[in-house]
Amino acid sequence: MKQINILIVFLLAICAVQAQNSQNGKSSLASFGEVIESQGAMNTKEMTLKYQHMAVADTLTTKFTAKVTDVCKAKGCWMKLEMEDGSKTMVKFKDYGFFVPKDIEGKKVIVNGKAFVSEMSVADQRHYAKDGGKSEEEIAQITEPKKTYSFEADGVLLEE
Repeated sequence: MKQINILIVFLLAICAVQAQNSQNGKSSLASFGEVIESQGAMNTKEMTLKYQHMAVADTLTTKFTAKVTDVCKAKGCWMKLEMEDGSKTMVKFKDYGFFVPKDIEGKKVIVNGKAFVSEMSVADQRHYAKDGGKSEEEIAQITEPKKTYSFEADGVLLEE
């Protein structure tokens, strides 16, 4: 009987903490890779400006928040983030050390790591298009390399 009373008190305490967090407007964040903090993250407008002033092969260690537009359907081994100007940032994970859930399109994330500008080959574009579930017709339309915004994340926070 004593154990049941202790269990009930414990469950009530958990419920009270969860209610307090939802009243404070706190959202929960799932963490992937290295543990990072949400404080100090740039928004997409600030990060877009940073990317626009970078040349191919430049790197910048940073943290920013953005909305996920696409994710690898095979394993969650990459994702694309929407930038302020409509462009996308290709995010890969440091040392292939972690993955994100495959169903997070439309959710906000905070990524921490290295931003860089690169030129993506036709073969790589086609590979990522296939992983992203694009049709053979869409894949065949990829015929030229393109300048891309890229990011190597060592940690990701996912808004749940």
